[in-house]
Amino acid sequence: MIAPTPETLIGPLSLFVHAGSGVLSILAALWVFKGALNARRENAERTRTAAWAVAIFMAVAWICGGYWYVHFYPADKGMILKGPWPFAHTLFMEIKEHLFFVSLILAFYLPIVVRAKLYENAAARKLALCVSLLIVLSGLAIEGAGAVISYGVRVAYIHPQAKITHP
Repeated sequence: MIAPTPETLIGPLSLFVHAGSGVLSILAALWVFKGALNARRENAERTRTAAWAVAIFMAVAWICGGYWYVHFYPADKGMILKGPWPFAHTLFMEIKEHLFFVSLILAFYLPIVVRAKLYENAAARKLALCVSLLIVLSGLAIEGAGAVISYGVRVAYIHPQAKITHP
């Protein structure tokens, strides 16, 4: 058995942290939604903490995903485009790339929105509900697109016409 080295672990690790922090960001946004829905003075600090968690987890997803995209995705992209599911890149990756930046901006905006006293300000509460819900829904779509992309790589490796060398 060959022992893993940092060089062989950094690619999968960055991808797992990317997806995992994306999921944690979705869960934290759901927490903000619940906090805004039941806005009270007692849960205001928890809601603000959750909003910061959304922003931090989304930033981690952005950094790790960007690193993986630049250093490891080109080989997978080549496999996907030669395989039976080229739409995994041409449609789903393109959607994911653009939708993610909307989610990223919303995630950075959320802590600003929840600074207001949601339990006293109905307009701020509605805005927090809308922003957090958009993060949850777009995050789920992005995670689903990631699954399709991952499967696009997988079917390319088992498809006989897509046999190319992988670095």
